[in-house]
Amino acid sequence: MHLNKLLFVFILSSCLSLACVQAKVHYHKWDITYQYKSPDCFNKLAITINGQTPGPTIYASQGDTIVVEVKNSLLTENTAIHWHGIRQIGTPWMDGTEGVTQCPILPGDTFTYRFVVDRPGTYIYHSHYGMQRSAGLNGMIVVKVPEGFPEPFTYDREYNILLNDWWHNSTNDQAAGLLMPENQFKFVGEPQSLLMNGRGRFNCSLAANGNCNASYIECAPLTLTVVPGKTYLLRIASITSLSALNFEIEGHSLTVVEADSHYVDPFVVKNLNIYSGETYSVILKADQDPIRNYWLASNVVGRKPGTPTGTGLLNYYGIPRGRHPPTAPPTGPLWNNTYYRMQQSWATRAHPNFIEPPPVKSDRVIILLNTQNRIDGITRWSLNNVSHDLPHTPYLIALKNNLHHVFEQKPPPETYDIKNYDINVPPPNRNATRSTSIYKLEFGSVVDVILQNANTLTANNSETHPWHLHGHDFWVLGSGLGKFDPETDPKNYNLKDPILKNNVALQTSGWTAIRFKANNPGVWAFHCHIESHFFMGMGIVFEEGVDRLGKLPNSIMGCGKSKLGN
Repeated sequence: MHLNKLLFVFILSSCLSLACVQAKVHYHKWDITYQYKSPDCFNKLAITINGQTPGPTIYASQGDTIVVEVKNSLLTENTAIHWHGIRQIGTPWMDGTEGVTQCPILPGDTFTYRFVVDRPGTYIYHSHYGMQRSAGLNGMIVVKVPEGFPEPFTYDREYNILLNDWWHNSTNDQAAGLLMPENQFKFVGEPQSLLMNGRGRFNCSLAANGNCNASYIECAPLTLTVVPGKTYLLRIASITSLSALNFEIEGHSLTVVEADSHYVDPFVVKNLNIYSGETYSVILKADQDPIRNYWLASNVVGRKPGTPTGTGLLNYYGIPRGRHPPTAPPTGPLWNNTYYRMQQSWATRAHPNFIEPPPVKSDRVIILLNTQNRIDGITRWSLNNVSHDLPHTPYLIALKNNLHHVFEQKPPPETYDIKNYDINVPPPNRNATRSTSIYKLEFGSVVDVILQNANTLTANNSETHPWHLHGHDFWVLGSGLGKFDPETDPKNYNLKDPILKNNVALQTSGWTAIRFKANNPGVWAFHCHIESHFFMGMGIVFEEGVDRLGKLPNSIMGCGKSKLGN
């Protein structure tokens, strides 16, 4: 029996077994507040957990329970925390998605999340309310394999690297700009800095108000110390709000061994392309000349860069930690080389000993055309000409309590005019409609979703979109440039060893096909992980098997029609 199956058996084993007895409960108490921080040397308000951003890394082992008591001390803002990549099997109300699985945590209130981490790997957490993720409310989760269960790679030590982009204006300013009419619309713009573990470096000479100091300890570069000849596992996660990134370590190769908490058939890269919401583990060998330090570098790809290279240091033991390399930081590959990035996607396949073959066919195919539109003069993103809104009463509560009037009951469209639509020009119909409707899936069915990218409202422009599915892992069956052909492209799907993921990139003017089983009772968001794009309607919601759930906890109630007396 393969190791992945053994691990699955481990989780499902009787609590009389030694393994189950050894499962632990990890308690965390968080206070969410605004604090002045200088992650890139520029001082500004950030949302923090116990005074820090990124928040504390959560460590656990497979099968453990995580309990996080969250107090919202933001005074004037609601919040909610999403545990990105954790499937929440049996606890869909703990997904932390405001408007979908719970009411938000009100200012001054405390909410306790409790869930089991059922699979080892690298995960992230972040706010799922408004655009708070951009303000610093995020962090990492590391789930280890149980003791005695080896991984398909070896290393001497591991490091965590959380990549982020960072703006100097507030998320409230950004949100207001996105809601303005066409002649006043203001996009969030390119970030001022790229951060590694919450550290970056802004050129303080460009700060108009003098609120910047390069000597702040908070913006000292991330430094990873390595011993010559040793091997390191780097857990790399992207929590960016806009930017697709390319990460590299000057002069060193990286061997990819895990993607979104699934083992990969190892392959070597010089540069790792990573999109918002993705996690990768790579093996680094400290095999270069140890008489100097080397750059860690992250660069924007997929958009014309307006942000300097984000940097850190790989420090060979014995060399002063803060000594800069004698070279310029790597600038990475061409930002618009889409084919280069797709090659990494095509190379990412399941490890031979951990293949979970997908069902050979699906029961339902949903094709989503991703376009930019306008509704009453407001710029929005749409799927099949429908831009998604979240209801005031979360879907999970509404469906379980038969409150069908709180969201639109007409099903959203399952496809678009594939034959006649030209994805290479701005949408001929600039207008779209808003809707709170959802896709209701037959429990246990197999669903294919085809994401089709298209031109925005601007001529000769198409943007990269990282898509994240809550509550599930999905098989990445295929991707390509141009328009998806439902007759020919499915014949080339990888059904042999596709990787399982929860986040996947939809490339510019391209398509991506995924398959998943609707076997996790609950209501689950599927959306672009770019913060502003989801805010502007780029997402959908799936419902499956809600009738199989027991009574929902009272702690998730309190908004919309779930208020007492409604």
